[in-house]
Amino acid sequence: MISERCNQVFEQVIKDYHLFNDIDKTCENPYPAGSLDNLLYTKCWIDTAQWHMEDEVRDPNIAPVEALRWKRRIDSSNQERTDMVEYIDSYFLDKYKNVRPSSAAKINTESPAWAIDRLSILALKIYHMHEETTRANVDQLQLQQRKEKLAILLQQQKDLSLAIDELLQDIENGSKYMKVYRQMKMYNDPELNPVLYNSKK
Repeated sequence: MISERCNQVFEQVIKDYHLFNDIDKTCENPYPAGSLDNLLYTKCWIDTAQWHMEDEVRDPNIAPVEALRWKRRIDSSNQERTDMVEYIDSYFLDKYKNVRPSSAAKINTESPAWAIDRLSILALKIYHMHEETTRANVDQLQLQQRKEKLAILLQQQKDLSLAIDELLQDIENGSKYMKVYRQMKMYNDPELNPVLYNSKK
């Protein structure tokens, strides 16, 4: 099942990242270029680094200039994340390019890669919520609440994994079809964001 492999790679990435716990650490992808595992590893590494960027920018004592620096870095990371999702969808488009959908085939509300994107974020939530269940400086009520949240996240991971596998199976057997709309993030494009193109004048 694809979801099982996704979850394995995501867990590996998060473990690898936290060996260094350094936002600036270069991703050393252990998988062959062009493989699905390679795409998944890079995708989750971006997500993991960005998770920690989001922590940094929420420091209540952060200086405005430093906050803006983090905001721009997060924007750049978000663009990289979106690009990786599109690469993953391209992988599936190529994989299923010879499947002829049935006349009754339906389109899904999201593409496989965007569902996998949510699975990557869930892996991060699970890792960090688990950390919160082992903190020594919180009371038992807080620990219990965090354990309950962790249980919900684990169930959500199970449900989303099943949904992804079922979606890919439906695409493979022709009962659903892929149609990918490339993200058009106008605020990152110097030709489409009026603040950016007017600044050139």
